[in-house]
Amino acid sequence: MIDFEPVAWLVSNYLMIVAKKALPAKNLTELIAWLKANPDKASAGTAGVAGIFHLAGILFQNITGTRFQLVPYRGIALAMQDLVAGQIDLIFADTSAIAQVQAGTIKAFAVAAKSRFAAAPDIPTTEEAGLAGFSPMNWNALFAPKRTPKDIIGKLNDAASRALADPGVVQKLADLGDAIPSREQQTPEALRTLQKAEIESWWPIIKAANIKPE
Repeated sequence: MIDFEPVAWLVSNYLMIVAKKALPAKNLTELIAWLKANPDKASAGTAGVAGIFHLAGILFQNITGTRFQLVPYRGIALAMQDLVAGQIDLIFADTSAIAQVQAGTIKAFAVAAKSRFAAAPDIPTTEEAGLAGFSPMNWNALFAPKRTPKDIIGKLNDAASRALADPGVVQKLADLGDAIPSREQQTPEALRTLQKAEIESWWPIIKAANIKPE
């Protein structure tokens, strides 16, 4: 992102750990135990090989000491189709997976957020489920070209913040499972801090996994 200027952090969407209905585990503890008992036999669908869904799978394995195959798809929706069909075992998905969970086509073990989602209050957080330190999130932000004048950045930030305060926008994003950061977190400085923290967090994992740019 060195060629861009941060403008505003818009939304974040925390990941969920979901699996096919036939998987024998009933909770996250049982899932981890099952994965340990069956090393390299399970498959987890991801979107690409360098996105948050793939990295979440690597982080999960690092924390839990499990091993399973990461199967890259061209999009998380395609991976979800195969999960529903039972062709793969699990996915680290965004909260759009709630629809399939509520439909009963897949099962959910945990959501990697600080608190439970209002749309799915029965799904525990990863910390509640016994997996501390696993909190990857998918986030979206607004950037501008490098060297954009500060007054322009300020106007763009103000417009973004006003949009995020609109009740209709707030409700629509909530329905999608997206969380809007606080006004203090919507500043260009806060976005720069988030970006730096994310790089410092994920870069060692990317290097250790020998993931190359596509």
